[in-house]
Amino acid sequence: MPTRSATLPLLFTCALGAPAFAQGDPEPIDKDAIGVLRANGLSEDRSQVMDHLSWICDVYGPRLTGSPNIRRAQDWAVKTFTDWGLAHAHTETWGPFGDGWQLEAYSARVTGDNPWQVIAVPKAWSPSIAKTIAKVVYVGNMSKDELEKADLKGCIVLLGEPRALREDFTGEARRFESKDLDAMEEGGRSRGERRRGGREAMLQRWQRMMATQRLVHSKQPLALLDCSSKGDYGTLFVQGASVSAPEGADRRNRPRPQDPKGAPIIPQLTLVAEHFNRLVRVLKKNQPVSMEIEIRSRVVPGDRMGRNVVAEIPGSDPKLGAELVMLGAHFDSWHSATGATDNGCGSAVVMEAVRLLQVMTKQLGRKPRRTIRVALWSGEEQGLLGSRAFVRQHFAEGRGDERQLKPDWHRLSGYFNLDNGTGRIRGVYLQGNRACGPIFRAWLAPFADLDAKTINPGNTGGTDHQAFDGVGLPGFQFVQDPVAYNARTHHSNMDNWDHAVAADLRQAATIMASFVWHTAQRDAKLPRKQMPADASATQRR
Repeated sequence: MPTRSATLPLLFTCALGAPAFAQGDPEPIDKDAIGVLRANGLSEDRSQVMDHLSWICDVYGPRLTGSPNIRRAQDWAVKTFTDWGLAHAHTETWGPFGDGWQLEAYSARVTGDNPWQVIAVPKAWSPSIAKTIAKVVYVGNMSKDELEKADLKGCIVLLGEPRALREDFTGEARRFESKDLDAMEEGGRSRGERRRGGREAMLQRWQRMMATQRLVHSKQPLALLDCSSKGDYGTLFVQGASVSAPEGADRRNRPRPQDPKGAPIIPQLTLVAEHFNRLVRVLKKNQPVSMEIEIRSRVVPGDRMGRNVVAEIPGSDPKLGAELVMLGAHFDSWHSATGATDNGCGSAVVMEAVRLLQVMTKQLGRKPRRTIRVALWSGEEQGLLGSRAFVRQHFAEGRGDERQLKPDWHRLSGYFNLDNGTGRIRGVYLQGNRACGPIFRAWLAPFADLDAKTINPGNTGGTDHQAFDGVGLPGFQFVQDPVAYNARTHHSNMDNWDHAVAADLRQAATIMASFVWHTAQRDAKLPRKQMPADASATQRR
């Protein structure tokens, strides 16, 4: 990729009449607004971000999409936004999503002469199992012929391979170093690009895994146990149950466990690596193993619809008030902890940013020129379902020659997202929209003392800004320090309030509020990338 340069030509243009903001022009900075935001947002006494996070996680966590918990959390968020004076606070439905699910109790232990407690968590949408003792069978070292002949009916089956553990002598939590940020600035590969090289291998592994699962499922085991893909010392990473995919199904169209019309689900648990490995080692010594397991869960069908929380601060400018600036984060989580760093932190920061904007407008006696719309998404963990549904409803739907642009597509200036853990903001990913680089650099300048300086021209994926970027709208995710997000908390049983860094969240809320405010106040909308010809040619109102 080319290195950044102040003399690079503009490669992208504003779409459909939105005025371009030339790279050489100065970008106005609202110093009074920044002063108020910093005074309230960075103060340990004045900030409320950690209290928002406690409500989100301690009171309402975990927040699996479709569960009673997320419905209660969404009602709380609507009431909170209303109490803060936001307009039109409500939930918008999308879907259908499918059945909700709630885990009520579970246990797993080895029985016999040498009993011991197994650290394991059921996968989401696993059905209940009454307390049962059953034989444990390991199939990871079986050939296809051996597996076809094996009698697995009523057995507890260990799927997959043991995972070798290595002691970490360096510590897993980290901040970005200057060399990391410099590489981003110089056009280093984006997070998405780093993953692409292994996609073919991942697809082949998935296909082999599905073939094994189909065969194992057909033999009617009592339960399936697998090893956590990462983590140690009692930390495990668990998501949703897998459903046996029919021959020829691909990853995109595989059956979903929340589908009430889907295939029957075999109860599934994920084990910490140390305990999975021990079971395999004992079984390889031809020593019999039995386990007692219990899962108490319940399906929550309801109306099977998902919901997003939406609220607004109305715009005041007669000409620009109907235009939109959006900020958001996903509100849903997985179920083994309380969903703090993924993504209670992002949701708490978004809520605090909106609260700071309300405080600031009252202190300065000024209102945003454009309407500021805040959203807390659901269904992100199942594939950005809530944000993509919102984009289809309000901005654009369809693909290629069939894409239909809706009126709000022309009104949105930009969307800002936070969903990479507790880490402080270090900059912004441009998603290839280099025309926004000089603007964002000017907006970051007042926060250089807080180590937020980096403009990464590349892409990052895996979260809700992609729903906007995918239809040609300016959608951005902030660059955040990794801390221990991937190593310890992301989708894990340790993703709790205690692993949130308060100073980082105060910094993030302050910067996010400033970006949203400046987007709302500037004369022109943010520049857009060049729309694909097939989309710009088929506008339909």
